[in-house]
Amino acid sequence: MPSLLKVTGLTRDYGGTPALAGVTLSLERGGVLGLLGPNGAGKTTCLQVLSGNLAPSAGRVEVCGIDLVRHPIKAKRHLGYLPERPPLYPDMRVDEYLALCARLHRVPSRQVPAAVRRVKARCALNEVGRRLLAKLSRGYRQRVGLAQAIIHEPELVILDEPTEGLDPEQIREVRLLIRELAVHCGVILSSHILPEVQAVCTQVLILRNGRAVHQ
Repeated sequence: MPSLLKVTGLTRDYGGTPALAGVTLSLERGGVLGLLGPNGAGKTTCLQVLSGNLAPSAGRVEVCGIDLVRHPIKAKRHLGYLPERPPLYPDMRVDEYLALCARLHRVPSRQVPAAVRRVKARCALNEVGRRLLAKLSRGYRQRVGLAQAIIHEPELVILDEPTEGLDPEQIREVRLLIRELAVHCGVILSSHILPEVQAVCTQVLILRNGRAVHQ
């Protein structure tokens, strides 16, 4: 059975300047991989490439044995992604937005209402389903971002600094959710806070200036 994620020699250049240089990593089902490093280390660039939102300059990314560059649509069906800024539409209500995300992720139409109910319960959103996204607090917007990333129950979940800007209670809830997700899938998250990584990760990759300095 192929690894959930296998990355070999991953490189990404911007105008000849490497943001990533030869990063290699792997992740199995049930694992939580933390990308740790200071701001500017290449964490967000790495996650954008792994999610298929940014093309690599060199190297290979395989998701469930599928080459992400050669077969992007097929590979992305196994992915859920929360970028640094959640991709929200402020004029939509939470329920409407999550239903849209379910359809974009090709959840069958008859299963969309159940998927929305399920993900709202997991992300503690039951009380805000009818509220406009523009009216939500930052903590609730982050929860909605998490919900859209997992509504189709992906095998690999990619989270870019998922607890950024949250209060201590919200951070605790997100950590519990990550542990719950890892029972059934693999999770990659980025952070520049060591205790954050220590709290939830089973393995760590430390980046500095786009290079892996320790794993």
